[in-house]
Amino acid sequence: MTELFLLRHREIPGLNQLSTYIEHGGFEAWKKAVTSLTPEEITNEVKLSGLRGRGGAGFPTGVKWSFLPNTIWPHYVVANADESEPGTFKDREILEFNPFQFLEGLMLASYAVRARSAYVYLRGEFSQIARRLDEKIADLTRAGYLGDNLFGKDYSLRIFTHLGAGAYICGEETALLESIEGRIGQPRLRPPFPAIEGLFQLPTVINNVETLTNLPIIIGKGAAYFRGLGTEKSPGTKIFSLSGRVKKPGNYELPLGTTFRELIYTHGEGIINDVRIKAIMPAGASSALIPATEEALDTPMDYESVPNLGCALGSASVIILDETVNASALVHGTTHFFKHESCGKCTPCREGTYWMSRVTDRIESGRARKGDIDLLKSIASQMQNKCLCALGEFSTVSVISAIDNFRADFEARLEK
Repeated sequence: MTELFLLRHREIPGLNQLSTYIEHGGFEAWKKAVTSLTPEEITNEVKLSGLRGRGGAGFPTGVKWSFLPNTIWPHYVVANADESEPGTFKDREILEFNPFQFLEGLMLASYAVRARSAYVYLRGEFSQIARRLDEKIADLTRAGYLGDNLFGKDYSLRIFTHLGAGAYICGEETALLESIEGRIGQPRLRPPFPAIEGLFQLPTVINNVETLTNLPIIIGKGAAYFRGLGTEKSPGTKIFSLSGRVKKPGNYELPLGTTFRELIYTHGEGIINDVRIKAIMPAGASSALIPATEEALDTPMDYESVPNLGCALGSASVIILDETVNASALVHGTTHFFKHESCGKCTPCREGTYWMSRVTDRIESGRARKGDIDLLKSIASQMQNKCLCALGEFSTVSVISAIDNFRADFEARLEK
């Protein structure tokens, strides 16, 4: 059984209490960093670990930090806790049950880039979590882990929380920054990138909650230890949010490189009623519908292997479809979700999601016109590579893959 690092609260009752967290080695990495390591040494250790962003892109974390210029100050760090992707629920478990490890990771990232202010951006529905997080931050300040001249050194740090208003688009990092600054959450044109002009137009690092929660392990146990888990190019463990037509949905922390088959049939205990598995969506509503062939089931879940199936691993929110699920009905749901969540700033996404939802309405209601399936695919194809941010692109992925792989499901709707 894999040792739990990110979800170790399942083995340590009360880990969300400061005394318990400290009792189990909490903030030893933080004290070690501030008292005996330079920011450059922290960054280099994270680079050596091979840690990749767990929010979806999978970009090397230490390399991302290195983009911040040392000629423009101050620097900021923002934790992206706007967990809005349908099928993703890993960050919430960390924030509720292992918050101090996350906060310690945020503090380490801040020290590494010499930031003296850090922000946690939470989705609007996380209001209770935000209040509890404020209490944890206050506990750390009273205990001397946050504040001025930490451990007698010339380094100070404060952490602030910021609640969004429940918009999916604010998971996009520049829309998130706009929201913190008090504007409508809409993506910015890039360049400049956040590393140069981020929060308050100053250099900013933005990392996902799960990404940051790995840092105390890396600094505490070392990069070599972290690299001993997972694969060569995708080191460490990953939380896989498993949902859909499985008997035992939930979060599973497993080494990167674990196969879909193991996740679904060993940890998820197989398909409800033991019917045939039909498709896998590896990255929530944003991902393709991959036919559940033997090859797909035996594919390692890492950042290099999953793209060979025609889809990114993303945040690893794995949704399972069985033979009772109609692909046309599923696409009807995803297109309406993306239409509702489109910020409207760019024409391809604003208009494309609207027209895709209109066509899926016709198909699902039995009013489809001849050629509507091809029309739906045409609209989605014309949106690709033309949207301001990834949301518009995401909205097309399930549409095109469903039509390509499960066209019969759409045609069955036309026969009504």
